[in-house]
Amino acid sequence: MTKNNHTILHIEDNFENRVLVRRLLQFAGFDIHEAENAYDALEQLESVTPDIILMDINMPDIDGYSLTRQLKSNIKFRNVPIIAITANVMKGDREKSFLAGCDGYIDKPINVDSFIDQIEGFLSRFNPRKQVNNNKRKL
Repeated sequence: MTKNNHTILHIEDNFENRVLVRRLLQFAGFDIHEAENAYDALEQLESVTPDIILMDINMPDIDGYSLTRQLKSNIKFRNVPIIAITANVMKGDREKSFLAGCDGYIDKPINVDSFIDQIEGFLSRFNPRKQVNNNKRKL
């Protein structure tokens, strides 16, 4: 399989969710970095500038809304797309994610059949200069 040329930071406190997303993204050839909380994410972002950030909203220390606002206020990460991946699917939750600065929204539980296509769609939309590898095997 051809190596994908995109780096993704996935911020998620739930171990099982991190494993599932990691497996899907690695299978598609993405360079994946993981953080289990906001503090871990901030530490990783000192040395990694991802092409996209997948942000859990419900985390125990700093929630995803607050971390998104913090990242979007930093000139280094202002243009890095942040996609909310959340179980918050009640009326108004999507809008709340966008108001916090998220650039996209995926509800949980994720659909494993369409997840990679969703991520590639966001990457194509927000990183048009980098080509998304569409020569991957289908899951």
